[in-house]
Amino acid sequence: MGKHVTIIQGHPDSHTRHFGHALAEAYARGAEQAGHEVRHIPVAELDFPVLRTKEDWENGAPSDCIRKSQEMIRWADHLVIIYPLWMGFMPALFKGFLEQTFRPGFALGAAAPGKMHKRLLTGKSARVVVTMGMPALVYRWYFRAHSLKGLERNILSFAGIKPVKTSVIGGVEEPGADHQKWLNELAELGRACD
Repeated sequence: MGKHVTIIQGHPDSHTRHFGHALAEAYARGAEQAGHEVRHIPVAELDFPVLRTKEDWENGAPSDCIRKSQEMIRWADHLVIIYPLWMGFMPALFKGFLEQTFRPGFALGAAAPGKMHKRLLTGKSARVVVTMGMPALVYRWYFRAHSLKGLERNILSFAGIKPVKTSVIGGVEEPGADHQKWLNELAELGRACD
């Protein structure tokens, strides 16, 4: 039986196609060919405010597009998160989306006094795909993949999502970059729902 897959496209540009869009399409194509059902969240097309207070994060009502995104995440067995590395981090719009979406009542449940909060998204797995101009090895070894580790540890794992597997794709803007190799790999990961 196929799995439910939600692909979250974190590139903030809604006017131009980027390599991350092709990667998402390759993963979706592979997943659908293997009998998995796929839904998409294109963050660049969503209209939501930036959170400015702890009170709003804890008790504010999410906008309609955030509620619909939460429904697609709740529906999924497996999440695929794709975004470009900008200035060493994820783009600000994508970070704003995560803050709006992974809030108490959806990702985190109330904690008993002296206890950890309840993780409300347990039972889901994730694949995070990060594209970048620098070589992937430099990002992993020299920069220690700090922003990727932050996403894994401070957002996904915090909400109970595990395992979280990663694909770091470097040198995407280099002449002669083997884009087809990565598209094939993402299609294969989609077939395996990995």
